[in-house]
Amino acid sequence: MSYSRTATYPSRRQQSWGRNQNTARFVSPVKLGPVMHTILVALMILILGLIYLTQASGSAAYDYQASELDQKINELATKKADLEVENARLSALENVKNSEVAKAMTQPSSTEYVR
Repeated sequence: MSYSRTATYPSRRQQSWGRNQNTARFVSPVKLGPVMHTILVALMILILGLIYLTQASGSAAYDYQASELDQKINELATKKADLEVENARLSALENVKNSEVAKAMTQPSSTEYVR
């Protein structure tokens, strides 16, 4: 009695897969054509472009806010400088009025203007 094999089994060395690899293959039931692949790639590029634009416009909004704050800082610095000048003028006038020289002055008896 001799055995004859009906199925042949390749050895591990003859197989196309190696260690720790799946031997079952997944076959998708959905078949996509070249037009559908092109449409999907275009949609992915469009989505990535929109993500980039949202990020770029967000930074532009921060730039706008920063420029507004810089403008307010410049306006307040100008007001501060004006107030410092006015404070120096008013305090100088008070010092002159209260000085010893100003107290020693008298009112003139007559004032005449040249025409």
